[in-house]
Amino acid sequence: PVAEKVVAEKTVAAKPAVEKTVAATKEVAVALTPKQQQVLDIVVSNAEGINPKGIGLAAGQEDAKAASWATGALKKLLEENLVAKEQLAGNKVIYKAI
Repeated sequence: PVAEKVVAEKTVAAKPAVEKTVAATKEVAVALTPKQQQVLDIVVSNAEGINPKGIGLAAGQEDAKAASWATGALKKLLEENLVAKEQLAGNKVIYKAI
């Protein structure tokens, strides 16, 4: 019975990897820089949406520079329609994968 549970867990773990492969195939046609690819991967892995500061922090940037670090790559990803920008209350913005 324990082995069966492990197999079920592996199946569940494989599904996100398949989704990432689909996303990776999508941007090969666009030719992104490594930074843009990293930002896209972070946005894709946060299905509920993520703000620029959160993206920068997830990429290992320091707190003070996190948001500005992600902004340039996000601009390109928006132009290529790989991410969507969602305006929240006030000046808060989150990005979601399309």
